[in-house]
Amino acid sequence: MNPLKTWRTDMQVLNRPLSNVATIISAASFAAEKHREQRRKDVDATPYINHPLDVANILIEARVEDADILAAATLHDTIEDTKTTPEELRERFGERVCSLVLEVTDDKSLDKLERKRLQVLKAPVASDEAKLIKLADKIANLRDMQTPPLGWSDARVGAYIQFAEMVARGCAGVNERLDAMFAEAVEAIRQPRANHADFDSDEPTEELRYERLFKEIFLP
Repeated sequence: MNPLKTWRTDMQVLNRPLSNVATIISAASFAAEKHREQRRKDVDATPYINHPLDVANILIEARVEDADILAAATLHDTIEDTKTTPEELRERFGERVCSLVLEVTDDKSLDKLERKRLQVLKAPVASDEAKLIKLADKIANLRDMQTPPLGWSDARVGAYIQFAEMVARGCAGVNERLDAMFAEAVEAIRQPRANHADFDSDEPTEELRYERLFKEIFLP
């Protein structure tokens, strides 16, 4: 990452009204505490908090300046992956931030297949604000996928890209910069693997792609 570019991005945040900065910093602090014992699945087992911060920074790169959206992006995995309750978020950050986090939260009582299926189905009917967060989340995951998690085959990487594309189609058109960043993130992974026979699904219909992706690849 270019340090100068990062510094300029940080300065753009700090030049906003103090109340907005306070909201974002408070969300980052809250998320860091909630995710403090969690690690990503990459080779270096990086601290999990890196991911929600990346999601928020991607939105800043896309010139999203709404403090509630940036706060919700930073908090987007707290209900799903920690013991955080909606009431905590509502009390600390307000109804709008809590509602956005809930919109992008998977129901962990459902199995993995159903959660991913619902992500695809819910994306087109989500609020524009939630679509921004969901798309930034997928961009962050794809950028991390340039060094896949341990044990991931090319087939699984390819399946994740196809799943991300299904979700992204439902989020497209809200922010042109995010749409372009998503396409770039996909290309950065797909291009080096273009000649791998097991990388992309060759199923001819969306229904058959669902069957292969959700039954063969994503289930243990």
